[in-house]
Amino acid sequence: MTQDNSAKILLIVDDSRLSRMMIRSMVLAQHPNWIIIEAASGEEALESVDQNMPNFCTMDINMPGMLGTDATEQILLKYPNIRIAIFSANTQEYYRTHAAKLGAQFVSKPITEKSIVKALEFFELEP
Repeated sequence: MTQDNSAKILLIVDDSRLSRMMIRSMVLAQHPNWIIIEAASGEEALESVDQNMPNFCTMDINMPGMLGTDATEQILLKYPNIRIAIFSANTQEYYRTHAAKLGAQFVSKPITEKSIVKALEFFELEP
């Protein structure tokens, strides 16, 4: 996949098509030159990361098949420089702590401009 230096690749992983569309539109409003790719499951996410090498990823936790936290763990073991924001309505401390241990940013659903800003701020932090 070719890209100019300013274009970043974002992988949006969520089994909800509506959630993917909302994230896509809010991110593109802030970063119109970003390349957006989508996956509907953890398994699709793993394949997509290998094929597309995204800079950033938004990851839902509860999806059919592989949990988003498991997909996140596998992605970060292989590609530790990808920044992942885990989006979930499960706001229990366990999920927040687990995301932090993985090196990801936990972001509470529902998807709003505020939650997207939180993810984008994490993506744009210097490593």
